[in-house]
Amino acid sequence: MSEYDVVVIGAGPVGENVADYATQAGLSCVIVEQEKVGGECSYRACIPSKALLRPGAARAGALAVDGAAQSVVRGLDVAAVLARRDSFTGKGDDSGQVSWLEDAGIALVRGSGRLTGERTVEVTAVETTTLTARVAVAVCTGSVANVPDLPGIDDVEIWTSRDATVAEEVPDSLAIVGGGVVAAELATAFTSLGSNVTVIARSGLLTGHEPFAGDAVAKRLRSAGADVRIADVEALSRTERGAMLQLSTGETVTADRVLMATGRNPGTSDLGFDAVGLTPGDWIDVDETMLVKDVPGDWLYAAGDVNHRALLTHQGKYQARAAAAAIAARASGDVPDTRPWSETTATADHDAVPSVVFSSPQVASVGMTDAAARKAGRSVRTIDIDLGSVAGAALHADGYEGTLRAVIDTERHIVLGATLVGDDVAEMLHAATIAVVGEVPLHRLWHAVPAFPTMSEAWLRVLEKARQAEAE
Repeated sequence: MSEYDVVVIGAGPVGENVADYATQAGLSCVIVEQEKVGGECSYRACIPSKALLRPGAARAGALAVDGAAQSVVRGLDVAAVLARRDSFTGKGDDSGQVSWLEDAGIALVRGSGRLTGERTVEVTAVETTTLTARVAVAVCTGSVANVPDLPGIDDVEIWTSRDATVAEEVPDSLAIVGGGVVAAELATAFTSLGSNVTVIARSGLLTGHEPFAGDAVAKRLRSAGADVRIADVEALSRTERGAMLQLSTGETVTADRVLMATGRNPGTSDLGFDAVGLTPGDWIDVDETMLVKDVPGDWLYAAGDVNHRALLTHQGKYQARAAAAAIAARASGDVPDTRPWSETTATADHDAVPSVVFSSPQVASVGMTDAAARKAGRSVRTIDIDLGSVAGAALHADGYEGTLRAVIDTERHIVLGATLVGDDVAEMLHAATIAVVGEVPLHRLWHAVPAFPTMSEAWLRVLEKARQAEAE
């Protein structure tokens, strides 16, 4: 077939979800992929990075509990860690994902897809195929690592996250340039695997989060033997073993490997955008249903990283569900419901985005930070709880250190945002996400009783402090 209701460019988690939900709505779908079905997340990002992080976290968890600590007699088995990672990624074997597409009734065309006009996609592989969409084309091609144009960088073998997550050996020394999620997670992973890690961050770690989050991660990295420096990299040069980095402080750092964790660029450079009036290499501007704004007609959609709304796999999949529902509605002649929180809108992209940094300690957050809420003109009260003071945390690890910050709207009496920093706090995040998305009033949250003794009892401490503050 060369004609389908929906043509999806990109078979990562986002594209798969657009196609899956559209197919479930009764539309015929084909998905175009030039690399691996399953995308970056499955083979070179989310899955392998978390597989690298988990063994170190498990070992550290045992060491933090007296009685268990005495049973830990050596460091990580690096070969076993890498083999376990490969068991999740299959070393790039996407046959399982291809089988899933077949079972879901979604056609697959391998090759590079480019828009050539309204509702048409040209796929270049061994042969060239033209696909026509009766209803919609969805661009789900994600983002690519940004490598800055620094003096000497072309003379040095650079890693991006794509390389680091599938590394077959752990370098003796690793310089990581950047201070975001990738830098924090891979610094944690490679330090636990025995690499001598130096992080070079322009403004510190995790600056988009509450300030105490980056401070806690930097402190833990340093205690584990890593070096965290606040500086710019001004130039690189090749050495006999690897590279030397010249810093803005006048210092130099040498390392066997250099990992650039300096942000992302849109994966839109070769999609034929000029044929539909878009600028190649730009992020794509979409409305709440993921419909592209700058293209006439209701046929072109963009979900996931490419629209620059929330560069997170789970948020891209959420956008995919909204896009598929909007496509199905328009296919049946209906007008998608664009009111906030409808099935066809990605409302949570704005002020209710959950994220987890799987560093040590973990950083889990949802909604607005204190600074963001105040900048938006909200009347807020910030409540901080020492997680270590909660019985569940004290039982979880000896000397547990962590913080829960809740940002409360004092006019509407709801939770606008929350940040948790501490070991194993990721699984506590969804309760906060429900509170933020549902805009649950504090008086109703009072009746959401946390089980004892769990770390979630910290939420009761938040509500108690909120009540006390209101009484004053």
